[in-house]
Amino acid sequence: MPAPRPGSPVRGSETGRPIMALLDLLGRKTALRLLWELRNGSLKFRELQAAAGTNPGLLNKRLAELREVGIVDLAADGYRLTPDGRDLLDLLLPLTGWADRWSQRLESAPEDGG
Repeated sequence: MPAPRPGSPVRGSETGRPIMALLDLLGRKTALRLLWELRNGSLKFRELQAAAGTNPGLLNKRLAELREVGIVDLAADGYRLTPDGRDLLDLLLPLTGWADRWSQRLESAPEDGG
């Protein structure tokens, strides 16, 4: 399956709106994990595989998709985020704070069963 692209049908959108294409891409197994593992710099394939805890087949597939859309590239020292990939990660990082606050609210809220 090719990487999701704006303008083409993607999961959740027949029109392929850019945000839906991005969410489809990031929602694929290990995609976000790979961005996270590459946050501090380049990693060779086996290092990235170990860090992400995935198998080589899935890693190859995800890296191919992320490279195809310009989020990750391959350099002499391993896989790394492109400038677009770094920008994307910078935009996603603030979600961590929101998710932590949300988690705390859910943990402290009484369960009322709906």
